Formats: sequence, structure tokens, C-alpha cells
Amino acid sequence: MSFTAVLLGAAVGCSAADDAPRPEVPAPTGRQAALCRALHKELPDEVGGLKRRATDPVSDFTAAWGEGPWIELRCGVPRPKIFNDVRTQAVDIDGVKWSPERLPDGSIRCTTPLRPVYVEVTLPKKVVGDGGDMSALVDLAAAVRKAVPSDDPDDSPAPKTP
Repeated sequence: MSFTAVLLGAAVGCSAADDAPRPEVPAPTGRQAALCRALHKELPDEVGGLKRRATDPVSDFTAAWGEGPWIELRCGVPRPKIFNDVRTQAVDIDGVKWSPERLPDGSIRCTTPLRPVYVEVTLPKKVVGDGGDMSALVDLAAAVRKAVPSDDPDDSPAPKTP
């Protein structure tokens, strides 16, 4: 076997990673990075019926589910520009508030507005459809609630009455 054939075989063997999700990796620091690492440990194996898969590069700040286009999660993203608009709404999905933003390709990017670190999930059009179905976020809610505490005063437990 020639040297070229060996190199070609190695390249073919590595091509599986070429179809891996490649979300831009955020760079949180300090407490935000620690919260993102805690969230990463809590993330489910399935979201919206789609199996989790490795991202490229592998990072504690990103995750993905499904076959392209993927559901992508990024933790520790900068404050989204939509939060500068006072009309931005938040939707509560299983105890976690998300601010959705429809993207030009039909996908929906949802970001947690009231937590000490921003968690962003992009749901592709094939998941949300034309109606904007964000129910896949239900599968992420328990992990977000457990790992990233809410800063929303509305999420505080009701005071006990004597």
C-alpha cells in the first residue's frame, strides 16, 4: 500500500467529524463559566426526541441534538441585542423564561433573560415548523432550573404566612 493510500484512508476515517455541529463556542469566565459547566453536566440525552451528539470542537459551553440542522445550545453568550428592545417578550416554558427571536432561515433562537449567565438555544425550522413550536425547550428546563439559578423575583417562592 502506498503512502498516499494510507493518507487517503486516514482522511476518510476522519470525515465523520465533518458533519458534527460546529456552534460558535462562547467564552464565559468566573462564575458564569462554572454555571455553564454545571449545566453541561445536567443536559439530557434527548431534546425534542432528538439524540445528543458531540460538537466540534468539544466544549462544556456548547451542546447539540439531532441530525443537521441541529438543536444547538450555547451557554455564556453575550447579552443578546434583542434585550435592548423594551418590547422583547419572555415565554415561560416549564419554569424557565426564554426570549424567542425568529431568524431569517425560519429557526428560532431562544435566550434566558433573567439568569446570571445567558443560555441560548437555537431550534431549527424543521423542529419549530411554521407555527414556531418551542416545546423542545421543555426537555432542557429541568437542567437549566437546576444548574443556573433564576434572578427573576417572580420566580421566588411565595412568602410563608404566619
